[in-house]
This record gives sequence, structure tokens and C-alpha cells, in this order.
Amino acid sequence: MGIYEELQARGLIAQVTDEEEIRELINNGKATFYIGFDPTADSLHVGHFMALCLMKRLQEAGNKPIALIGGGTAMIGDPSGRTDMRQMMTTETIAHNCECFKKQMSRFIDFSDGKALMVNNADWLLDLNYIEVLRDVGAHFSVNRMLAAECYKQRLERGLSFLEFNYMIMQSYDFYALYEKYGCNLQFGGDDQWSNMLGGTELIRRKLGKNACAMTITLLLNSEGKKMGKTQSGAVWLDPEKTSPFDFYQYWRNVADADVLKCIRMLTFLPLEEIDRMDSWEGAQLNTAKEILAYELTKLVHGEEEAEKAKASARALFSQGAALEMPETKLSEEDLTDGAIDILTLLVKSSLVPSKAEARRAVQQGGVSANGEKVIDIRQSFGKEILTGDGIILKKGKKNFHRILM
Repeated sequence: MGIYEELQARGLIAQVTDEEEIRELINNGKATFYIGFDPTADSLHVGHFMALCLMKRLQEAGNKPIALIGGGTAMIGDPSGRTDMRQMMTTETIAHNCECFKKQMSRFIDFSDGKALMVNNADWLLDLNYIEVLRDVGAHFSVNRMLAAECYKQRLERGLSFLEFNYMIMQSYDFYALYEKYGCNLQFGGDDQWSNMLGGTELIRRKLGKNACAMTITLLLNSEGKKMGKTQSGAVWLDPEKTSPFDFYQYWRNVADADVLKCIRMLTFLPLEEIDRMDSWEGAQLNTAKEILAYELTKLVHGEEEAEKAKASARALFSQGAALEMPETKLSEEDLTDGAIDILTLLVKSSLVPSKAEARRAVQQGGVSANGEKVIDIRQSFGKEILTGDGIILKKGKKNFHRILM
């Protein structure tokens, strides 16, 4: 099985422009490919996992990754999948975030000896002459086709600035610049970037001829992958100063039953044969699968030692709760609102606090955790999928445990 077939088997490929050519490139280690990263924070989060794992898989198969940092496009805003205009950033902030990204990416990608590159599109976008862009790039784009793209249609009713309207042209120019500067012949991105990616492929072929080797591929999970980066209480970061290895482990340990095998297939480096045997797992076996997922991803990001510590701490938490003959509260469908229940209501129903006012104070003072992760947002809520099976273990203070389940 080649790497292209493996990506297919792991459920990662959604759309391609030139399938046979792409298969030939990446199976034979001939691809120089790029994936873009938006430098709007000083840490990557779990929503970037799929892209990072993909880059690692392809590099191990002999292909060359380019991590493109959107330092130039970050200054105008990307309308894709958004309903509001993104705040612009300073060059100093962007440079700092890029340094943080490269440190974290180095756990996945080998940047030594030119085996991979990290580049910033500010290096070429900020020097562009407006007249040259209109003449040499803009002439290849149809406004009618651009407006038909999903990323723009979502914004038209609310208002789309001319500034943001140029984003597709800028991203397309990125692919052209990478092709010219580094021989980049393949771009990867998510389903929400498809229109922009097609624009880049078309720009290269229009400017350099139909035979120019420029191809695109999209990843099935990208829009879901972005959602992975957010929990009810905020982002789950790869930086251990922002999200501890234990909390990181717990995040994956608590994924929904319906998602755990999909995540193992897409995000871990376990052999496909081993994962295939898990497809028939159900019930308590899914909890084992969640432990495998949490351990493998924590090891990948934070190292084996931290993964072992996190696993031991998580098991100790649950065994401590069992040793305490932890009281339980069973919820019904009537207890949920839109399929979820908030932390303040859970604390009251568990009798850990007598009122929502007390619950609010306990959360705000940092004295509440759920499945080992400190609750910091009084609005945090939990869906039905988390409440089923083992449920949630609430902890108030040092010794008060209570299990909530359905």
C-alpha cells in the first residue's frame, strides 16, 4: 500500500484535481507540498492535528513539506468559514507566533538539512505592487466565479469588504510564488479552502501553461478538525503552558464514542491492521480505545514520559473515585436543553453545592473539575455523548467526588 492509498484508507482524502498524477507524486516521494497555518495565536491547537500528522506521514514517505505561515494574509483576514472580519495583527506579533509554531511543528516535522521548510507569505505579498497584481494576477480571475464560491456566499448577506474579497487572490498567489521559488507542486487544505485552492492551481496553469505541475487535494476532516480545537471552555493547545499534558490527555480520553475510532484512524500512527481490528469494538472496549487515542496523541505532542504520567494520573483519578464509593446521579432526557447540560446545573443536581450561586462561586474560584480538567467557564456545558458510558466525574475541592451519567 502506497502513502496515497493509506491516506484514503484513513479517511483523509475528500477531493483531488488530478488523482493519478497526485498518486504518482506522493507514492514516489516526488511531491513538494504546502499547507497553510494562520498565525493568530502563539500556539497551535488540536484543530491543527490533522495537518501536522499529514505532513509527518508524507515526509516519512520521502516528500518535502512546506509549512506556510500566513503572515501577509493575516493582515487582511480570511472570510472562509467565518461570519465576521478577523482582527488585523502586527508584524511583531506574527513573527513571535511563527517562532512558537516552528518549535511545536518540530515534534512532527524534520526541518533539518532542508528536509522541510517554514516560509512566511509576508515575504512576497508585502512587496507586491498593486498595478502589477491587477495586471498579472487579477486578470486571471472571474468576479462572477469568485462570488459563487461558498466562502464568499456566506459573507455576502452580512457584508464582505473589498479587503477580504482579495483573500482568494492572495492565497492563489501563494501557490504560484511557492511553485516559482521552491518547486512546490502540490497543495493540501481543508474542504472550506477548496475554492481558494482551485484558484491557485488555475493561476499557475494560466500563467505557465496547461502542463505546469500544480495540483490540489482537500482533507475530509478539516472543518471537523478545526472544531476539535475548541471545547466548551476554550481551546486545547499544544503548548503545555496553555494546556497541561494531563488536560490534553483528558480531552482525548473524553471524546464521544462515535468519534474515537475515527480519530484513531485519522490522527494516530498505529498500523491500519491494528485499527481495523478495533472496528468491531463496542461498550467497555470503546473506553480502552479512548485510552489508546489519548496516550498516542499525548506521546506525539508531549513525549512518552508525559504521556505515561497523564495516563497514570487519569487512572488514579478514576480509581480514587471508585475507592470513595462515589455517589452517582443519573440524568434523563428532560434534564438536557438542546442535548446538553451546563456545569452550574450539574453541580446543583449532584448536591455538591446547594444553589447555582454557590456553583458559580466554586467555578470562579477554581475549585471545580470535570474528568480531571479544571472548569474555568461558568457557561461550560456537556453533551449527551459525554454523559453516556462512564459519564462525568465532578470534583469540588479536594475530596468531594460525584459521577453524573445517563
